[in-house]
Amino acid sequence: MSTPAPAPAPRAAVHPIEQESFAVLRRRVDLSHLPALTRAVVERVVHASADLSYVDDLVTDEAALRRGQDALRAGAPVVADVQMVAAGITSRAAVCRVREARATPPDGDGRGGLTRSAAAVRLAFDEVGPGAVWVVGCAPTALFEILSRGVDPALVVGLPVGFVCAAESKLALRESALPAVSNVSEKGGSAVAAAALNALLYESPTGDDL
Repeated sequence: MSTPAPAPAPRAAVHPIEQESFAVLRRRVDLSHLPALTRAVVERVVHASADLSYVDDLVTDEAALRRGQDALRAGAPVVADVQMVAAGITSRAAVCRVREARATPPDGDGRGGLTRSAAAVRLAFDEVGPGAVWVVGCAPTALFEILSRGVDPALVVGLPVGFVCAAESKLALRESALPAVSNVSEKGGSAVAAAALNALLYESPTGDDL
């Protein structure tokens, strides 16, 4: 008989500053037309970044978000590409193996090497297997490694930041047809990736968050 998944930790009471911050956000942009989980993700990313342009930059799919939330509630593991992402996920422990990972140099033709973040994806996949929720906020190489390994995720939150390959890695994620959250531009980062995941952890089945 399988062991039931542990219940998620209850969220701490919302601080009045956070409540007021969301009130300001909602006065500035009306997202009430969006489906519940899409709205939750967009609002939390905008809230975490104070950047309203994410409203048009994020690419989400309600069915994919629902699949991810269902997996989280069933106890699916969460994997983060870096410790800053893991630290930002406030109500669930995340697997992050970047400290144990070791980069490997490319061969003589400049191919075959791995960054630490990509190596960490390999270590984490060996640990969690398919069906996990993967959260990438820093390293495009981690996102490319997820795509190359066929990890069969419940959801990929792909929001790495940077001028080199960040936008390209997110485009590759969208073209892969995996269930995902991404954005079009080069911006992103640990805070917004964690915020997107937190939205799924916090949002109730009835769509009541804050």
